[in-house]
Amino acid sequence: MRKKIAETPGNVAPCAHKSAGGQDCRGIEPPGLATFGCAYEGAYFALAPVSDAVHLVHGPMTCLGSTWEFRHVGSSCAGLDKTQVGFTTDIGEMELVHGGEKKLAGAIDYAISKYQPQGVFVYETCVTALIGDDMDSVCGAAERRWNIPVVPVHAPGFIGTKNYGERLGLEAVVNHIVGTKEPEFATPYDINLIGEHNINGEMWMYKPILQEIGVRILSTFSGDGRIEKMRQAHRARLNVVVCAKSSLAIAEIMKKRWGIPYLSASFYGMREASDAIRRICRQLGDAKLIKKAEQVIAREEAKVNKALEPYRELFAGRKAVLNTGGNKSWAFAVALQDIGIEVVGVSVRKSNEEDRAKLRNILGADAVLMEKPVVEQIPLIMRTGADLLLAGGRSLYSALKKAIPFIEVSQEKTGNYCGYGGLINLARDIDLSINNPVFKLVSGDAPWEKKVMEPEQCLGRGA
Repeated sequence: MRKKIAETPGNVAPCAHKSAGGQDCRGIEPPGLATFGCAYEGAYFALAPVSDAVHLVHGPMTCLGSTWEFRHVGSSCAGLDKTQVGFTTDIGEMELVHGGEKKLAGAIDYAISKYQPQGVFVYETCVTALIGDDMDSVCGAAERRWNIPVVPVHAPGFIGTKNYGERLGLEAVVNHIVGTKEPEFATPYDINLIGEHNINGEMWMYKPILQEIGVRILSTFSGDGRIEKMRQAHRARLNVVVCAKSSLAIAEIMKKRWGIPYLSASFYGMREASDAIRRICRQLGDAKLIKKAEQVIAREEAKVNKALEPYRELFAGRKAVLNTGGNKSWAFAVALQDIGIEVVGVSVRKSNEEDRAKLRNILGADAVLMEKPVVEQIPLIMRTGADLLLAGGRSLYSALKKAIPFIEVSQEKTGNYCGYGGLINLARDIDLSINNPVFKLVSGDAPWEKKVMEPEQCLGRGA
């Protein structure tokens, strides 16, 4: 039976982390903001790193094309990494008239029989929401037929922004998968990472350090994630929310449902990474764990400080403009300060009041908080004499116009800048960019702008 209309899930409470404009994670914002990413994209990005699940987009081919392989997510999957395979029902004109439920059921059966996944995520899109396909019934029947989780993800693009969609995707996991299996054993030091996508293997930069201290990562949502581990996530002693503010709502749900406390942490920059490790260990409440953490932190900070000595000399007096989103703004600002670069301006377009307050505390009163970075960043570069722009790919041409180096720090980045080792990677990449000989050429006069020497000035030059 087909639904009459697509509805926004009614059990999603507003997020307490509002922006300066009064908006929250529900994505109820002025028209046009979904240009920066719709709810479907957010849901797909939130769950796509789960590498032993099939990610089936119930919609036109173009919806899959706009999201598949968009992020470089790291996976340690031993068999076929299903994040590298795109699945879609490819809804067309016939389904618009007659409905796409039969095609969806067939696609689920085909994907399970051919690829043997541990679970299936089925993503609703604008088209299939508008025609009213009953995804819940189709997914429920497939789950009973195959005896693996088949999860409907209701986040069609038109209901809100990417941030809201990420929240809905994670909520689908909590409602359908978490708590469905008990772990073989549990420890007092089990944690879940929520909002960690493991882009370019960033999670692997700090996971071994946590393990050395004695903290076990029971499950991740969803970088290098596994269905089996997600089913056991309700037995963790602590949820650590990494980066995404939309993930705080999921941590709150798990706290109410299973009594799991949570904290928000960042592993960008030496100071933030050390602070995150300390807070995790203090929350777990074991004196031996805290002592071990201090030993490991002291060792890692000493290694990083030694490696950064030559870079800090090179970066003395350098200034940077930072255009990224949410709490990445202050996280990357701290990382840049750690390597000796002054941050003169930061985008706060996606930041809430908590992020803004932290930025003011980190950068001081003179730093500029850009509300509209697209139009503000070039004048800011000119006014401050900034040497470097760190931003997403859309800002590349701002750097090209002003002939200054550019480092990509968005979700499409190819560098790994997380944890202690990631800070060294960031310093190395900035060094290679700032000291690239091309900038000496492009920042000088063009050949046709150079002054032509008078004939008498040329006398004797051939000697």
